[in-house]
Amino acid sequence: MILKTLRPVSVVALMLAAPTLASAEPWSFTDSSGKTVALDEIPTRIIAHQDAAAGLIPLGIRPVGIYADSPVADAKALQGLDLSGIEIIGQAWGEVDIEKAAALEPDLIIAEYWPVSKEWSGGNDLTGPQSPFASLAEITGVTVGESIIGIVQDYEELAASLGAAPSEAATSDKAKFEAARDAFIAANEAKPNLTALAVWAGADALYVATPVGSSELTDFRNWGLDVITPDNIDEHGYFENLSWENADKYQTDLILVDNRSAATMETALAQPTWTTMKAAAAGAVTDWPAYWLRNYGAYAAELDKLTAAINAADENLTD
Repeated sequence: MILKTLRPVSVVALMLAAPTLASAEPWSFTDSSGKTVALDEIPTRIIAHQDAAAGLIPLGIRPVGIYADSPVADAKALQGLDLSGIEIIGQAWGEVDIEKAAALEPDLIIAEYWPVSKEWSGGNDLTGPQSPFASLAEITGVTVGESIIGIVQDYEELAASLGAAPSEAATSDKAKFEAARDAFIAANEAKPNLTALAVWAGADALYVATPVGSSELTDFRNWGLDVITPDNIDEHGYFENLSWENADKYQTDLILVDNRSAATMETALAQPTWTTMKAAAAGAVTDWPAYWLRNYGAYAAELDKLTAAINAADENLTD
C-alpha cells in the first residue's frame, strides 16, 4: 500500500540504528507546539524524514528507515551521507510503503514541522492522526524556524537525548562552518550595495522566494546579504509567482537559484525572458540551498559557493 498526497510546488519544500549506550530508561521530547511524546525507553528504531536524517546522521544517530521527498539519489539533504543498512520507505512527497514501514517496527517517527504551511514532513495526509503511517508510532521532531543554526542546535539536543555523544567529525564540521560564515560576512561587508534574489524556475512561472519561512535566506540576510522580499506572496506563504513575461519585475545584482534539482536551472535557461533579468544576462547566478540544509558540513560547503559568487558579482549592476 502506498500513501500519497499532492505537494504544492511552492512548498518545498528521515532515523536510527540503536545507539550503543541506549538504556531502558524513560525518554520524552517536547515539540514547539508544546506536545510531549513520552516513551518508556529511549527509542532505537526510528523512521525519519530525509531532512531529519540529514540533521541526525552526522551526529551519530542513524535511522532504520527514511522517507524522502524525491528519489534518494537526487535528495540534496542526503548527499554525502552513509545510508547503508537504512531501509528507504518512500521516494516522493507524501508517499510511503506502509508495509515496509510497519515491518521496521518503529519506536518513533521523526519529521519536521513547517509553521508557515502548518504541516509535518510529507504533508498532513501522511502524518495526520488518521493516517496508517502515523498509527505506526508517535510523530515528533524539530520545527523549521528562522535560522538553520537554530535547527542544527535543536538536532544536537535531540541527538543527545537519543544517546549520541559529541564526535571529532561534528566538531570539525562546526569549525568549517564558522570559518565559512565569517568569510561570507566579510564578502558582504565589502559589497554593501549588493542585492540578491532567490528563485525557483518552473515552466509556468518564475517563483520568487521570501526570506520569511526560509531559514537559510533569513541567515543570509542576518549576515549582510540584501535578499529582496517580494511584495505579493501566494497563499502558501513561500513565493511570489511571476509569469515569465514579468520575470524582470525585481532587478538585482545576484540571482540565487533553488538547487534541489538541476532541472530548475535548465528550466530557467530555456525561458526567453530569463535574461531580461540583468543578473542573469551578466551570469551573476549561483546556487540557493533551498530549505534542505540541516548540518554544519553541508552549510559550510554551500556558504563557500555563495561567498565566491558574491566576490565575483558587481554590486552596481542594477544602478
